[in-house]
Amino acid sequence: MSQPQPVDVRARLDAVYRTESGRILATLIRLLGDFALAEDAMHDAFSAALHRWPVEGLPANPRAWLISAGRFKGIDALRRRTRLEASHADIAAVLHGSAPVRPSADDELPDDQLRLIFTCCHPVLAPDSRAALTLREVCGLTTEEIARAFLSSPPAMAQRIVRAKARIRDENIPFQVPSVAELPVRLGAVLTVVYLLFNEGYAASSGPRLTRVELSAEAIRLGRVMLELLPDPEVVGLLALMLLHEARRLSRVSAGGEIVLLEHQDRSTWNRAFISEGIALVERALATRRFGPFTLQAAIAAVHAEASTPEATDWRQICALYAALLAMQPSPVIALNRAAAVAMHEGPVAGLALIDAIVARGELRDYHLLHAARADLHRRLGRRAEARAAYAQAYALAKSEPERRFLEKRLRELE
Repeated sequence: MSQPQPVDVRARLDAVYRTESGRILATLIRLLGDFALAEDAMHDAFSAALHRWPVEGLPANPRAWLISAGRFKGIDALRRRTRLEASHADIAAVLHGSAPVRPSADDELPDDQLRLIFTCCHPVLAPDSRAALTLREVCGLTTEEIARAFLSSPPAMAQRIVRAKARIRDENIPFQVPSVAELPVRLGAVLTVVYLLFNEGYAASSGPRLTRVELSAEAIRLGRVMLELLPDPEVVGLLALMLLHEARRLSRVSAGGEIVLLEHQDRSTWNRAFISEGIALVERALATRRFGPFTLQAAIAAVHAEASTPEATDWRQICALYAALLAMQPSPVIALNRAAAVAMHEGPVAGLALIDAIVARGELRDYHLLHAARADLHRRLGRRAEARAAYAQAYALAKSEPERRFLEKRLRELE
């Protein structure tokens, strides 16, 4: 019977899994050439680490150790599955390290995880299915987290992911890197994946923490790699958007882990380097006149970042940008964000009318932020009963513990 593992080793391994498992899996898929085999090999490697690290000590480079262990686990599995023929000798040599692993001539993606994201975002799949599959299999988000990102139910999202994997299997779609000429066709889905990965890190949809820094940091890293590879205006805009939001991370949560609203945040803690870089990127993307929704969202974030105080915020400009964004990409969530901006510019009555129009269309009924926004506007208008009812709806739908504590506090204040 194995001895219980020291807590520090378990904690270290858990941290490596949270921050590195996506990149480890991506590298193993490239090395082994098989998605399922790579997944099994990675889990075997983590299991081996749990037993060996307490004895051998923590390796200097845990990710490299796990990739190496997973690579040999995968080779062993291949050998058990079938006898390696002479035609496999070169592959075996590469995997064992006797020959260097080199990308093919048309493989210009320098990052294994980004390479795998582009691979999974195959145009034969529907855009939402591409993003959902990639977030689940490559980025490690749970089905529940992905469902909330797409405003869908977990069972429906699970079926979408299953169908996407089945189509890849049935149509024999290879997990291979697309050529450079094919990359722009897949760019939209890849940008969506990176953006949703950042969102889950910036505002976790469930769990004890408001933010998950490892996810947003990985999304920003991927954004920088993409910018070097494909300097498309929307790649520029997405990186700007992520940096401008990330700049406010420290001010969004109090020392006790409670939510701090934008109007109460300590702006001296905002990351000025990120803000300067983000604003420069926004200006660069806007100058091309070929920008899209990510750039417009980044422009909105830039207006917030440039305001030295809440009162100095140019809400008129933000409303105009939201109107342009809604025209470019009609969605109920963007309509809700525009309503909140209108409430700040024209007053809560005007904002509430726009939110009620969304409700009348039957949209966002299970979106807790809609009910929280309605509650806040009723509160500002002194309508305590309506505010309590809307806060209660938001509380019932919220999954994040910091958000639930915030909503519960609002309800107590109205009692």
